[in-house]
Amino acid sequence: MLSLRFADAEAWDLGDIVDTDRYPVDQPDHPKLQAEISRCREELDAVGCCLLPGFLRPEALEQSREDGRKLSPLAYFSNSYTNPYFTLDDPSLPADHPRRTFMERSSGFVTRDQIPPTSPIHRLYVAAAMKSLVEKCLGEKKIYEYADPFAGLVINVLPPGTQQPWHYDTNEFIVSMMTQKADHGGQFEYSPMIRSPEGENYDGVREVLYDRDRTSVRVLDLCPGDLQIFKGRFSLHRVARVSGQTERHTAIFAYSQKPGVIGRVERTRQLYGRVSEQHITAEKAPTRADALVD
Repeated sequence: MLSLRFADAEAWDLGDIVDTDRYPVDQPDHPKLQAEISRCREELDAVGCCLLPGFLRPEALEQSREDGRKLSPLAYFSNSYTNPYFTLDDPSLPADHPRRTFMERSSGFVTRDQIPPTSPIHRLYVAAAMKSLVEKCLGEKKIYEYADPFAGLVINVLPPGTQQPWHYDTNEFIVSMMTQKADHGGQFEYSPMIRSPEGENYDGVREVLYDRDRTSVRVLDLCPGDLQIFKGRFSLHRVARVSGQTERHTAIFAYSQKPGVIGRVERTRQLYGRVSEQHITAEKAPTRADALVD
């Protein structure tokens, strides 16, 4: 079993977790790391997504896989129908409007308060080296841990037969890492930057939702241990239905350009089956970088 020390949680030394020979995150100015950051910035600018393959060491990946298997029974599954914005139906809109297009959402989530702080994924989430890497890849001066007590760090659980339908992320970008792959299916699909802070582009979204035009859709077949940085606030995306005998597990690390970001009550209840006092308080004075629906 991988030895993890809580005292190291925010340290730069992630050598027991990250393949620092390939990604020397403990040496921010190392030429290898700088080359990877440059590549990621180019890909993020071009298509809103980049991958760092084989980011985890094998021992850390195996520990993360084991943790996921132990924690997956705690996942909350809502088995509901949602639109891409996680809002209620609005009968005043046309029947095929994206906000009236509801799809089956059958995936589950293990929330941050259920994930041990000594686990590899929790250590990665809070580590200064991790935040520095994400900042540089995105070209951000400063990023912050998502303040939401549930959604800051989650494990997405997709048992056979389940899926994540088309949706957007609440925060501006998302960092994720698959820890266990399904036997079949589970491809990540996205339409890069289909909306912007200035507008929803409902017409373009409708074309993707109804499979009328998939020219903007990109498909990724991710591997366990790959780190993905994705601009999910503006890029419509989904995870295809999985099949076989093995669950698909993905750690999702939520960071934001502003401190104090907490999810909305309705979306939190849909995703996690519960809300906290922090969610109720935040709903009265939400911290948002834009005026998008969600």
